Amino acid sequence: MKVTAAVVDELGGPFRVEELELDEPGPGEALVKIVASGICHTDEITRHGDLPMPFPCVLGHEGAGVVEAVGDGVTAVRPGDHVVIGWPSCGACRNCRDGEPRYCARLGEALCGGGRLLGPRAGEPALRRPGGTPVHSHFFGQSSFSTYALTWADALVVVPRDAPLELLGPLACGISTGAGAVLNTLKPRLGSSLVVYGVGAVGLAAVMAARLSPATKIIAVDRHPSRLALAEEFGATHTIDVSESVSGVGSGGGVDPVAEVHRICGGPADYALECTGVISVVRQAADSVGMLGTCVLIGGAPAGAEFGLDHLTTLWGKRIIGTLGGSGRSEPLIGTLVELHRQGRFPFDRLVRFYDLADIGRALDDSHRGDVLKPVLRMNH
Repeated sequence: MKVTAAVVDELGGPFRVEELELDEPGPGEALVKIVASGICHTDEITRHGDLPMPFPCVLGHEGAGVVEAVGDGVTAVRPGDHVVIGWPSCGACRNCRDGEPRYCARLGEALCGGGRLLGPRAGEPALRRPGGTPVHSHFFGQSSFSTYALTWADALVVVPRDAPLELLGPLACGISTGAGAVLNTLKPRLGSSLVVYGVGAVGLAAVMAARLSPATKIIAVDRHPSRLALAEEFGATHTIDVSESVSGVGSGGGVDPVAEVHRICGGPADYALECTGVISVVRQAADSVGMLGTCVLIGGAPAGAEFGLDHLTTLWGKRIIGTLGGSGRSEPLIGTLVELHRQGRFPFDRLVRFYDLADIGRALDDSHRGDVLKPVLRMNH
């Protein structure tokens, strides 16, 4: 079938919107008519080579839409279902069987192998140009910068038909990553303190989730006063503005965020979330927690990036852990966030600005400048 998609032809190349051919669903697969797809930082770092997706390709991994058709053997979804496309996984490795499919043993292949993960046509792209030239597909199992996506049916999360479908795509990755880092990974204890470094879309989702937890000190750190103001509205009890720093967030002169965290908490924080991917900030987040404290790494740093820690203070019971996609399974996390949004307790819609697929370049530019927190592409069918 014919689809309209944003194609990247080469490393660092622009997105070009063009017409492609997409395969019909085979065994275990579902065809989803994309209503809207969020743009995530991961799309950009993949375009620039930090994830090894082969080119040419269609990116996009925060898709939501309506099931158009299903292949043989599919019973979990049916045509007409409203869905968010969750992360793919093999379903057979130890981590998948233990309820942690975000850490599937075949994760690299599942996210950026460039073709199907499973089934009789495993490894094959599902997209091609009109002349028959293959275009790599199935980025995060979906490649949703397109009017239609072919995905593994078991990755789909069915959502209520009265839920605002065009808003829900970011729950597949960015928004659920921040919220899940709090709700699944940290699970703050009564009266605890939590600091979020970087309150873009992921960090603000973490702040919203922290407000739903028993943490009593929620500290937001950023260099954009407008984002800190939003963090306060969403539940931050304290903010630290590092915009006066001489070179980068918190480096050089100006505000020392680690010292400020210790001052606010009367000592180290219990938890820190690093949402920037900036290596100097990773160290600040780690230094913000003390004995038996936990620092969660969320932000995507460039490929090959390394960081250092003080050995002695880390040895004293400090935990530094990474998290992907909010951990756990897609269905309970996304389903919970949809319901919390319906109740008015998780207002992530305030982060979203909509663009047409043809305006993907402008959406990226606005995001780079910090004019928009979560750009979402609407497909005009």
